Amino acid sequence: MGSRLTIRPPTDYVLARDVCSYGYFLLEPNEWNPEARRFSRVLSVDRSPVLLTIDQPSESPGGALRARCDRTLTRAQQGDVRRAIARMLHLDGAGSAEAVAEFHRVDPRFAESGRGRLFRSPTFFEDLVKTVTSCNVAWPSTINMNRRLCEVIEPGFPRPAQLARRRPGTLRARCRVGYRDVRLVELAKLAGRRDSVLHPSNEAWLTATDVSDDDVLAALLALPGVGPYAAANLMQLLGRYAHLPVDTETHRHARAVLGYEGDAKRLTRLVHDHYESFGAHRFRSYWFELWAFYESKRGPAETWEKRTTGASFTASALR
Repeated sequence: MGSRLTIRPPTDYVLARDVCSYGYFLLEPNEWNPEARRFSRVLSVDRSPVLLTIDQPSESPGGALRARCDRTLTRAQQGDVRRAIARMLHLDGAGSAEAVAEFHRVDPRFAESGRGRLFRSPTFFEDLVKTVTSCNVAWPSTINMNRRLCEVIEPGFPRPAQLARRRPGTLRARCRVGYRDVRLVELAKLAGRRDSVLHPSNEAWLTATDVSDDDVLAALLALPGVGPYAAANLMQLLGRYAHLPVDTETHRHARAVLGYEGDAKRLTRLVHDHYESFGAHRFRSYWFELWAFYESKRGPAETWEKRTTGASFTASALR
């Protein structure tokens, strides 16, 4: 029958709201079923695929989460799955009930909805690849790149060791990653080195409260292919929300929602000024404001079908 786990989330946790809170929930291998209100994906556990399914039967804030695996796992493997779930669903650290309440004190607009957590991947490396494949490209292409990476290399998302062995030309031709081909292989090789910030053993340093944002940001910017936008987005995926990843979508938001005018340079300055008062929660305030705009156009995120609504977020569709 497979292993079954019970997860006790923070007291304010709502699966549908908190999974459907960031665009990566729409990327392979993630699957949100709007009708069943159930999340699923393939995880790599001891280098073997495991289909994981998560739901929240009571749907009440803080209700227990039920996780099911399609095969029986050892106790150690169950621990790995629990850690992957905690990271994806942001059940601790910046996703704790106390941290979300602090955000609501800074920005009360989102207290009633309970918004505060952002969905992310089970590993920082997967977040990195998803971020790199979202730079300088329209959303449908990001969807296609991540789908192809899972189809061609590994269904539960390519592990660094798998990606490091691939030729850049293979990634370009078969996964359609374009100019990112060499960078993705370089990043995968770095993730296999213990002296690299990308090695799994070093994520504790990236998220440690006694390590400054400046130090983490500098380490991310030193990675091949990671520029200011990618670094700022990776910061928020690490639970560090003081930085804004500004891109053309930010400029669209500045014009359409905030009512600003001017060229890109002026809009960037105005956006930074606008969110300055939110301090360490700048990104959360920006993102949930942006997310509310998306939902005004497409309905609540928990109702989005991955292959229809979820794939339609183009600039023309959001005018």
